[in-house]
Amino acid sequence: QVQLVESGGGLVQYGGSLRLSCVLSGNIFSIYTMGWYRQAPGTQRELVAAISSSGSTNYADSVKGRFTISRDNAKNTVYLQMISLKPEDTAVYYCNADVFPLRVLAGTGDYWGQGTQVTVSS
Repeated sequence: QVQLVESGGGLVQYGGSLRLSCVLSGNIFSIYTMGWYRQAPGTQRELVAAISSSGSTNYADSVKGRFTISRDNAKNTVYLQMISLKPEDTAVYYCNADVFPLRVLAGTGDYWGQGTQVTVSS
């Protein structure tokens, strides 16, 4: 059974940085497209970034140039490096995984983590 565990969230000041990690267990990590989603109170969950098994990436316009998604297949881990953080980045960040890239891009990937809170103070 595939499990995803996120870590790395926390409280950071405006302009600060954080790196989120998501570890996949229970299957071969390298075959999965991985995505990061976020959800702020009262809003819908939105795609932040995704990375395919081949390393192709997608980003939301709101985070381009500030966030970088990467993966380490040897560590079964996907990362989200976030810099120049803004208060509007405050949300719970979720990791999503599926062997079909379009499902991750659509937010319908089979596997989700429990989420990690990111709070950016102004």
